Amino acid sequence: MALVHSLEKNGNFLFKYRGQIPVILFLMAIPTIYFTDYEFLKGNDNGKLILTIIAGIISFAGLVIRSIAIGTSNKNTSGRNTKEQVAEALNTKGIYSTVRHPLYLGNYFMWIGIVVYTFNIWFVLLISLMFWLYYERIMFAEERFLEKKFGQSYVDWSMKVNAFWPGFKNYEKTSIPFSMKTIMRREYSGVTATIIGFIFIDFFRDWFTEGEVQWKVNHGIVVVIALLISLIFRTLKHNTKILFEEDRS
Repeated sequence: MALVHSLEKNGNFLFKYRGQIPVILFLMAIPTIYFTDYEFLKGNDNGKLILTIIAGIISFAGLVIRSIAIGTSNKNTSGRNTKEQVAEALNTKGIYSTVRHPLYLGNYFMWIGIVVYTFNIWFVLLISLMFWLYYERIMFAEERFLEKKFGQSYVDWSMKVNAFWPGFKNYEKTSIPFSMKTIMRREYSGVTATIIGFIFIDFFRDWFTEGEVQWKVNHGIVVVIALLISLIFRTLKHNTKILFEEDRS
């Protein structure tokens, strides 16, 4: 099999199972936290607070990037599907005029913020490398599909827009209005998973540094609220038309 076909096949396989990334990340985080030396945190509340704020800002930036991409995309565009490549329209304006894969960029920031919260620089570098190797193949497969689907129009757009890191010299305003309904309908699970991710890291760090399980009331309250909000939006999405939009998926 030619390398290009092998990369495309691998990319399509990884694309289908990309939803399992959070599970892998959480499992890897446990031994990382266990073997991380947190002595520098003792008596250094300001340092911990600063690192926590940085981690939170990074994850929030990822959620914002995803929200902009999803909130200004119409139905059946690339990146909106979960099992196979689907695209009936090509996004080239708005955030897509600055970066070809804003959803994957958002994913990176969203999850790397949680990784930063482990306070282990080596884990941050490892996950960044793994993320790149994983998503590079997914992006390759997606771009092969889009090139076959849209031909020269896709090639022309891809030649002037960066794949992963944004560039703003070719920015074009999108004609598709931002939809908060779309965000509420599609992003509630990602927000909930991010919140639980931070609680997860905090729980195991407290456990390993204190030598015993630390049950915190605020952890439970935050998780319950996050899950409740997620349940509400899921119910509205699947059982009502409150969040329905004609030309949005």
